[in-house]
Amino acid sequence: MDVKVFSEIINCDFYTGVPDSQLKALCNYLQFKYPNDPTHHVIAANEGNCVALAAGYNLATGRIPAVYMQNSGEGNVINPVCSLLNKKVYSIPMLFIIGWRGEPGVKDEPQHIFQGEVTLKLLEDMGIEYFILSKDTDSHKLKSAIKHFKELFDRGDSAAIVVRKGALSFDEKPSYKNEYKYTREEIIRHITDASGKDPVISTTGKASRELFEIREAKGESHKYDFLTVGSMGHASSIALGVALNKPNTRIWCIDGDGAALMHMGALAVIGKSKVKNLIHVVINNCAHETVGGMPTAATNTDLCAVALACGYESAVCVEDPDSLDKALEKAKSEKKLSFVEVKCQIGAREDLGRPTTTALENKLAFCEHLKSL
Repeated sequence: MDVKVFSEIINCDFYTGVPDSQLKALCNYLQFKYPNDPTHHVIAANEGNCVALAAGYNLATGRIPAVYMQNSGEGNVINPVCSLLNKKVYSIPMLFIIGWRGEPGVKDEPQHIFQGEVTLKLLEDMGIEYFILSKDTDSHKLKSAIKHFKELFDRGDSAAIVVRKGALSFDEKPSYKNEYKYTREEIIRHITDASGKDPVISTTGKASRELFEIREAKGESHKYDFLTVGSMGHASSIALGVALNKPNTRIWCIDGDGAALMHMGALAVIGKSKVKNLIHVVINNCAHETVGGMPTAATNTDLCAVALACGYESAVCVEDPDSLDKALEKAKSEKKLSFVEVKCQIGAREDLGRPTTTALENKLAFCEHLKSL
């Protein structure tokens, strides 16, 4: 279904969400229709943030907001849906638009398989009725579903449209870019040169895929790396858990700006811990690049200032390879809780592959490496 037709049928005047590759057509359309207009479209930090923002919109206008997300975001909305939106509390209705990654019977990456299996059940458990949008769904069926949803909204209930792969289309292709020249893959290569055999925890998305291929190209073992293929925003907390329990080993975290923003409270927890053996590197391209390139709030956020305010002992922002190498070597020598932000261009190799080992194999090899340290 053409996303313009979809938008006309659901008839929502305000959208907020976290970008998803399954919903790329919708995300691109919203960027075209509402460029830099937060009164109609806000890309939020995480899905719970979206629900709260949408609730405020409903309180102020009485109209129904649309909240879009990948199905992995359902976990982030359970609390506000059950303790804020529910009819037993404030009875605030909204329309969820959910990309169905890992749909049973559709091949997908391991981090999406179980999430795909429970996607509909989680909605049912939260008391949210849903309509499944497929490639062959015609406009009459969607209009009928929306008509029914309006009855639910009038009662203070929420509803969801679960979007199958390829169900939405949009012909125009926006160009997402920034002013930076340094690629993420180059940055990660420099980080692996500096980290040597130290344990590395890498964030969700293309960063972990690039790290895997860099190790392959260099003939290095994958046992040094924990690839956080799911649970976006939690790589730094995993790294903290490792660092606290391996105090004599330097631990590296390769993070992204979207992930760092998603659960920014982790920075405060890390800062309070005062660990001396963690180097937290945030590769910042100001975009959700893995799922299409839509912008993040990092464009207007001083991440180094945030890190310092949270208790990191050192924080520096760099934009070129020489400055990065100096910053990494300084962080290694100082033995402080260190934060390094690296500005990065948007984009990746067209032929970028995926890890050829399973997530479980990755974990077991990483744990064996940790035991040896």
